[in-house]
Amino acid sequence: MVMTLNSLMRTVSAGALLAATILVSAPGAHAQASGGNGGWFVPKAAHPDAPPPRPVQRRVPEAAPDEEEDSAPAEQQQAPPILPLPPIPAPPSIAKASPPPAAVIGVINVQAVMQISSAWQEIQQVLGARRDRLAQAVQREEAAWRGEQQKLQAQARSLTSDQIQLRERHLQERRAKDQHDFGNQARIIQEAAQVAMHQIERELEEPNGIIAAVAAAHNMNLILHAEQVVLHVGGQDITEEVGTQLNKTLPHVFIPDDGVDPEQLARSGKMPTTADEQRQAQGPQAPGPQQAPASAPSESVLRQHH
Repeated sequence: MVMTLNSLMRTVSAGALLAATILVSAPGAHAQASGGNGGWFVPKAAHPDAPPPRPVQRRVPEAAPDEEEDSAPAEQQQAPPILPLPPIPAPPSIAKASPPPAAVIGVINVQAVMQISSAWQEIQQVLGARRDRLAQAVQREEAAWRGEQQKLQAQARSLTSDQIQLRERHLQERRAKDQHDFGNQARIIQEAAQVAMHQIERELEEPNGIIAAVAAAHNMNLILHAEQVVLHVGGQDITEEVGTQLNKTLPHVFIPDDGVDPEQLARSGKMPTTADEQRQAQGPQAPGPQQAPASAPSESVLRQHH
């Protein structure tokens, strides 16, 4: 009976209920407000170590520790293999063409644009609050789950082996359900942030977007990221002007309501989706098995530099 309880305790100590697998991971694609990392509004939660369980009054033999995996020795570096070298055709000569226009250079600081943007601040405020509420819910459930586990250990002397096994199974099922539910809520917050952020990306980066319009107003034909430029003069920096135009054009963004699954919203047909955007970017394509797959769209400058 107590051996079964010890097995439960080893399962508990292996990971603090849920949050490590739910709230610390997150695909990312996008950045948080000022942290600059690659995550998208992933709920954060502190996970203190579990308090030591109260010992059962009876003395029982300790379960055998899990065998440590044998660490494989590092493979010695080997010389690269000698492979065939098929011949390739020589490229044909290319006729002379007219040179490109002289570069008129501008620079932009994308992070500074985001700090100016009221839409970006709205995303941070709304989704940051949802993230914090989810983190608090995870902590409450973690504390409740630990309390049930400690109660089971304290009552072990008065329970039969079958009763302990049943309680253990209920705790494990509760833990699995929590991981699923909280993980799904974290995904919804992350995808809502992607929906909101993509509106800013499109407003800035499309061929007729704000960056292109500001550059054209100054006859600029080459825009560089300010972080990549060692020296520039003030008239070349379009950051503040882009941020001002962004606030005029897009002061707010659409954020799915709290708890609304963006994937379900996309399937509802109420608005265009990213699939429609990809089809438009690919353009008309001739059907047939010989058709080459379209290349993936280039990564947004906001994702690269924020």
